[in-house]
Amino acid sequence: QQISWTPLLVLGYLFYLLLGAMVFQLLEKQAETHFRDQFQLEKLKFLQNYTCLDRQALEQFVQVLMEAWEKGVNPEGNSTNPSNWDFSNSFFFAGTVVTTIGYGNLSPSTVAGQIFCVFYALFGVPLNLAFLNQLGKALNAHLLTLERWVQKPGRAQVQLAIFLTTGTLLFLVFPPLVFSYVEGWSYGEGFYFTFITLSTIGFGDYVVGTNPNKHYIPVYRSLTAIWIVFGLAWLALVFNVGADLMERYLQLKWHKSDLRLAEGDTTKLEDEPEQPRIHIPS
Repeated sequence: QQISWTPLLVLGYLFYLLLGAMVFQLLEKQAETHFRDQFQLEKLKFLQNYTCLDRQALEQFVQVLMEAWEKGVNPEGNSTNPSNWDFSNSFFFAGTVVTTIGYGNLSPSTVAGQIFCVFYALFGVPLNLAFLNQLGKALNAHLLTLERWVQKPGRAQVQLAIFLTTGTLLFLVFPPLVFSYVEGWSYGEGFYFTFITLSTIGFGDYVVGTNPNKHYIPVYRSLTAIWIVFGLAWLALVFNVGADLMERYLQLKWHKSDLRLAEGDTTKLEDEPEQPRIHIPS
């Protein structure tokens, strides 16, 4: 009888989520508590320095800052800050919509813009998937297919190494250097932004071209959007290969277990003594 590996995969998936939740809670909860206490302390110091303000007025001002941030307005700087909706930034936003990255730091605030965003994503997301699929096929045809890797391991493993090395350098190693130089981030922060973006997780804690104290070239975010598209195709192909390998590995493992069970049943039947046959006369 064949053993289904699907229930074990589901259990493994749930275990992976539980493990991630425990690790993130362990790493982040204490830091969050520290920052919250520090923020409350800073508010108390502010009230002590400016006695003309009361706590309610300060809380209202903080609420205004939060609403401004949610609307995509950076509280830093002044009214001379560049618009979030010039063509370059709008092009970048359109890319984050159709690629489902959705950083969350910027979103339409008008009803007309929100309605258009819904229909734009409704047709744009499938169009983006079709485009990435064709782009992935082009990369796949020239660099790697999983079947060739399995059937011709010597030649295809070299192609796999070239594919992974080239893509890693172009999309994961070199871009953080550029972002570190332009944005003033550390290399680790740039690498974190790169992977979170290309994997379409898109937390929005780091977004390029949003620092009001820096002057960006007009096409900076547009070039970043183009880099994102090709990086998405490459990383999606890597994820697909990894998923296929994981499925084949699990199927192979359980197939071997089935064979062992089948061999065990056969051996058991062979080891059992032959039962005497009972002759029933006619």
